[in-house]
Amino acid sequence: MKRILITGGAGQVGSYLVDRFHEENEVTILDNYSSPTRKDVPEGVSVIKADIRDDISEHMSNTDVIIHTAAQISVVRSMNEPFFDAQNNIMGTLNLLEEARHANIERFVYFSSAATYGNPLKVPIGETHPQEPLSPYGASKLAGEKYCIMYNKAYGLPTTCIRPFNIYSPRQDPSNPYSGVISKFIDKVSGGASPTIFGDGEQTRDFIYVRDIVDLVDLMISKRTAIGESFNAATGRSTTINELAEIIIDLFGKELKADYKDPLEGDIKHSVADISKAEKLGFVPKVDLRKGLETFLEK
Repeated sequence: MKRILITGGAGQVGSYLVDRFHEENEVTILDNYSSPTRKDVPEGVSVIKADIRDDISEHMSNTDVIIHTAAQISVVRSMNEPFFDAQNNIMGTLNLLEEARHANIERFVYFSSAATYGNPLKVPIGETHPQEPLSPYGASKLAGEKYCIMYNKAYGLPTTCIRPFNIYSPRQDPSNPYSGVISKFIDKVSGGASPTIFGDGEQTRDFIYVRDIVDLVDLMISKRTAIGESFNAATGRSTTINELAEIIIDLFGKELKADYKDPLEGDIKHSVADISKAEKLGFVPKVDLRKGLETFLEK
């Protein structure tokens, strides 16, 4: 049994991590509850209502593993408020790392982002692909990742970083303006409205179900070869936005056509991950897109 602290444990990804680990471990959520996905927690899970920039030293002595998912996640807000973004994503992460290096931490898992890559020079995107973020959000996630790797090299802190691509789950909030395309499509189609596609719909993405993300985190905690490394978290399969819309329309049994709009400025055309490095850890994405989308019907 490990003592696991999950920052952002009330959020979309964090809540699934809590679900996975709490039955066999002592799990604590650290969250400021600024935008919770889930307010209730499983029995036996402790909650610390705090910000990652706060003094949390008193909680580190009782922690073996830190899974750091808490972040400012809006690209739009980062463009408008880059200082706010940096304070949360860089200084918040640095605060946690400093506390962790003075404690007996067995593993520090940092959630980075595929946004650190910027416009792909080639696909599939491997971990050695240049990282040229296009937003303060991407830059701040990259800075946090670099700090984590440096803390491993300089201080021996056992850090490891995950770079998720397009995560989806039924706990995404379609009313959130920063929610993913899947939630937006499902919200419209379930209500009988046509999904809106910007551009020709032939842009591609690598969609990964949240429970596969959790599987990879589990491996990153248990495998020593994960220490000091960064891993793409994806399926390695590309899906066009047109294909995504067709699957969702079919799942809901609707007779709808997509509503096409002008392309979004700066939209990346093609994005798919090379996951061979994660596969060497033992990672196998288990949930195909259609099966994952079917879980939205069970809500």
